[in-house]
Amino acid sequence: MYFAALLARTEDGWEASDTELDDVETLSDLTDLAREASADEDTVLVFIEQEDAWFGVVRVDGEDDPRIFVSDATAAARSSYGEILLTDELLGREPGADDTIAALEELVGLDGTEDGEPDTTPDNDHDDNDDDDVLDADAVPAGPLGDTAILADLGLPEAELLMLRTDALGEIADALGAAEVLETVR
Repeated sequence: MYFAALLARTEDGWEASDTELDDVETLSDLTDLAREASADEDTVLVFIEQEDAWFGVVRVDGEDDPRIFVSDATAAARSSYGEILLTDELLGREPGADDTIAALEELVGLDGTEDGEPDTTPDNDHDDNDDDDVLDADAVPAGPLGDTAILADLGLPEAELLMLRTDALGEIADALGAAEVLETVR
């Protein structure tokens, strides 16, 4: 079960609205959705939470690039909404690397066999001296990922953000002085 909401900062305080992410497929779509929530290019926060498994915050300030924080990248990677937040840049990958690799694998049979031909190469994966300790370049790091200072200027220091576990969005909203408005859309 997911919960998603937008918190838009106005001169009168914070305004909250729940949001559906069904039509959101990319971070760009999510950023556009956030920008539409602010008439004066003020700060907009997008909260996404999956029942205490992980939460994410996307901060959009006017036309600046979005800032992202994800509480548990590994858990978020198993979620379609989490995948939106885990961009190549956030993961430290070359942009579009996954698309290029997938396209090359489709064009070339990397297992050395022709289509439909059985793979007769011996399986040497049973060697106990494999480099299991070497991190896969495409692996998603465990734990928090992103801009830990995303909310520091709004009242939630980095150390406190990193310590949040359950009801994280409620605690964030409380630190921002927006708990009541967030609760109205929950």
